[in-house]
Amino acid sequence: MDILDILKERILVLDGAMGTMIQRYDLSEDDFRNDELKDHKIPLKGNNDLLSVTRPDVIKEIHAAYFEAGADIIETNTFGSTWVAQADYELEDWVYRINYESAKIAKEVAVEFTSNNPDKPRFVAGSMGPTNRLASMSPNVNDPGYRAITFDQLLEAFGNQAKALLDGGADILLVETITDTLNSKAALMAIDQIAEERGIRIPIMVSGTITDASGRILSGQNTEAFLISVSHLDLLSIGLNCALGARELKPYLNTLSSKSDFNISAHPNAGLPNEFGEYDETPEDMVSQIKEFLDDGLINIIGGCCGTTPDHIKAIADLASNYPPRSKSKEVAV
Repeated sequence: MDILDILKERILVLDGAMGTMIQRYDLSEDDFRNDELKDHKIPLKGNNDLLSVTRPDVIKEIHAAYFEAGADIIETNTFGSTWVAQADYELEDWVYRINYESAKIAKEVAVEFTSNNPDKPRFVAGSMGPTNRLASMSPNVNDPGYRAITFDQLLEAFGNQAKALLDGGADILLVETITDTLNSKAALMAIDQIAEERGIRIPIMVSGTITDASGRILSGQNTEAFLISVSHLDLLSIGLNCALGARELKPYLNTLSSKSDFNISAHPNAGLPNEFGEYDETPEDMVSQIKEFLDDGLINIIGGCCGTTPDHIKAIADLASNYPPRSKSKEVAV
């Protein structure tokens, strides 16, 4: 069944945090290496995307846990799998393999769960994170005109990532945690070029990140400007994730829902981080806030970001099953 048809019938549930779950395994440096990397001179612990190659069993278990919790869509373990991000580990040459294997693992789990319950098809979203370099802002306060990366470099990086994710079996591409819209436009152009080259339609989810109470992403756009900037493509969904908890995210989801004909997604953090950088919000606390999204008819796709676990996703899935999806024609007061 096509995902667009399903979205007309019910709210779909996205998975939760990958990093939060990986931390539970208490992995060592050796887990991030295999025979090919045993003599790699750069420490690799913390390069979680690499685990799709070196510890695929861990990643597969996490995907399965989220599907068991009720997720319809899982994200590939590829948030930092462009050569831009992997350059920190001198693993630029591993980018295709990391993305391909990550998508392949996720697809295998999705196929297994779909086979066991054909009435609830499962989907894989290829996660394409923002990279660690911004195209529209300088990292040097003394040289505001300097850029650490060019648009063409980002176009190449995202293009290579997207091709590998699709080759590995991703059903959707998720351009997420957008802090700089220019970066995301490079990703969207790369995906559009691949769709044209291959003669296929690629469902695209786009998710921005409001970084503070000003209601703007890091590069300065407010929510409506962000929406306008990425609306040149026929997106599967547009939404917001990360940085904020559900309560803080709601006003900006109102804006998207009232001004967009796309499906609306949200995967907020489990509240705001405490002084130790940890997330304390329980599943019960989180769903009490997400219930307001659903009561107001704002959402088509809902999930979790930093700090969320299968317990959070189960609580969200149980709640969402009681609500119809947002109607695209519905006007919501901002």
